Amino acid sequence: MDSLTIYPGKPLDDSVKVFPDGVNFSVFSRNADRIFLELFEHPEDGVPFYSIELNPRDNKTGDIWHVFVSGLKAGAFYLYRAEGPFRPSLGHRFDGTKYLFDPMAKSFTDSSVFKNITSGTVCPVEKMPKCVVIDDSYDWEGDKPLNIPLNESLIYETHLKGFTASSSSNVSFPGTYRGLTEKISYLQSLGITAVELLPVQEFDENENTNINPRTGERLKNFWGYSTIGFFAPKTSYSSDRTPGGAVKEFKDMVKALHRAGIEVILDIVFNHTAEGNEHGVTLNFRGFDNSIYYQLVKEHKEYYVNFSGCGNTVNCNHPVVQDFIIKCLRYWVVEMHVDGFRFDLAGALCRDENCSVLKMPPLTRRISEDPVLHNTKIIAEPWDCGGAYLVGSFPGGRWCEWNDKFRDGIRKFIRGDEYLSTEAATRIAGNSDLYSSGGRSPLNSVNFISSHDGFTLNDLVCYNGKHNEENGENNRDGADNNHSSNNGYEGAALNPRIQKLRNRKIKNFFVMLLTAQGLPMMVAGDEVQKTQNGNNNAYCQDNDISWFDWTLVEKNADMLDFVRKIISLRMNHRVFRRTDFFTGRPSGGGLGPADVSWFSFEGTSPDWSRMNRFLAFRLGGGVGDESEEEDNDFYIAVNTDSHDKTVVLPSPSVGRKWYRVVDTSIDGKNCALNAGEEENLLSQNRYVIVSNSVIVLISK
Repeated sequence: MDSLTIYPGKPLDDSVKVFPDGVNFSVFSRNADRIFLELFEHPEDGVPFYSIELNPRDNKTGDIWHVFVSGLKAGAFYLYRAEGPFRPSLGHRFDGTKYLFDPMAKSFTDSSVFKNITSGTVCPVEKMPKCVVIDDSYDWEGDKPLNIPLNESLIYETHLKGFTASSSSNVSFPGTYRGLTEKISYLQSLGITAVELLPVQEFDENENTNINPRTGERLKNFWGYSTIGFFAPKTSYSSDRTPGGAVKEFKDMVKALHRAGIEVILDIVFNHTAEGNEHGVTLNFRGFDNSIYYQLVKEHKEYYVNFSGCGNTVNCNHPVVQDFIIKCLRYWVVEMHVDGFRFDLAGALCRDENCSVLKMPPLTRRISEDPVLHNTKIIAEPWDCGGAYLVGSFPGGRWCEWNDKFRDGIRKFIRGDEYLSTEAATRIAGNSDLYSSGGRSPLNSVNFISSHDGFTLNDLVCYNGKHNEENGENNRDGADNNHSSNNGYEGAALNPRIQKLRNRKIKNFFVMLLTAQGLPMMVAGDEVQKTQNGNNNAYCQDNDISWFDWTLVEKNADMLDFVRKIISLRMNHRVFRRTDFFTGRPSGGGLGPADVSWFSFEGTSPDWSRMNRFLAFRLGGGVGDESEEEDNDFYIAVNTDSHDKTVVLPSPSVGRKWYRVVDTSIDGKNCALNAGEEENLLSQNRYVIVSNSVIVLISK
């Protein structure tokens, strides 16, 4: 390292750029007086071997500090320090004694800040992770993002570590990017088209200080919604713990998934960071320019605005922060080949510097219109913890939205709530009340019934209330209004009648989700009846409560078989994957049945004011576009009542008959039938729908 030579450098877009003869460093700070680049020989070193002072005259262009270190190579370790005013009342929190992470670091060494904080908010530098200089070169072997159309997509939300962490996964590298790669054949057999990964950007799971009251163990930040490094894949999720190994292993995973036809969507958390509130820890943004990166209380800038519920709110619509976010998204698309993003608490992305919700936020429009990002999927969680609720109206153009109205409406309908038929019909038909204006379509709605946040689908039919005692918060955390039902007994039940009813309702949920218009999302494990024992906020449970239990694949093989068949049904028939709203007329101006027709159980047009605990509709398979082939007609009926119903069936199209595809009241694998194996109905006029069940008929 004696051969290093220091030059002024240039203000490049990349915070670290590797050249054949050295490395260029760039970092933003408007209000710092001096910046120090600290180079370390080993990750565990407590003293840098080289400290480089950046002065405003030679090493600053505008607000970008820069330096070129000749002789330095990829794999080097570094941190920063920033000197400037410490005046919290004006928003400044500079402290030249504290080491800082590069906000755009692409990789970190394997250590923990929060595990090693010794006093106050200080972590000894020898215990701090170090930023790693990364060379972006990688042989992608021709790989590109897949750009699967929205109407051909099915999202599978999963936790990267939790998917294979259990010993039951039988993978060679559990809980890692490689571990997920080992399960690609399972994902293919299921039929999903995209994995949506809970946060994999670098975070510190030891941030949580709560104690499990049952075991006495310290809990974790398992979900990862508290980012430290937005550009860096989490090092502990890599089987390769060598410096920078996580970057290559993440790329290997993406390339392997793409070869299997599966997209990668990242859950990304721009609404807040891990630095917390005024009592939090300085890691990077606060130390470089607190008043720029965060929303501060206007008259008392020593305090942080907290629309995230996590201590701070990122100042997303400040031009500097906008640029940071766009650079980050571009990096994950261009260098890491990801296919899209789900933005956590995206309501915070819509607030200006005065905390008001904007009708047309610059950031959301920039993300939507950015030429590099234009083919990526962008999905908003369209609310925040400060009252911004933008379901159906998230601004910025082509955004898809998590639709909690779909979730709640279908939950209540399948539970058997009174007079929910109209609500359920609206949700299944594409949520036109939310998305029919402004040129949007049913595909702007991400339809889901369960997600990482809340009950699993199994627990939704097993518990009336949450059971979060092991989270160490006296069961105060987590949602109280889950629209769930235990169907006769709280928790796991041995009564076969109760279990049969629960299984039927889970199947009903899957039919509703996968035959509804929109972009469906399911959560990993629901297809095999994964349980969290009634915990509806398992953010801190890095254990069997959260991990995928692979023994359930065999134990609940009938449910898995059912889900695979319903996914296949959706993917094989375009009537379930429309790109526009129903018109009530035959598709393409043809002479066949209307694109959608609604029926009472008597087979007549329904009186919606009286329709209760029942829903029936026919989807016409007529040609909707000259490029499309004619599809089958389908009749779907749902009986959520406690009594069986005999329904009058509409006449099938001329020359065709009704065949049964699904009847959730039937036990075993004949509950759903494969294409070509559908059951010809002896009666083409009537069908008895058992209580709490769903039927799907196809005309052939």
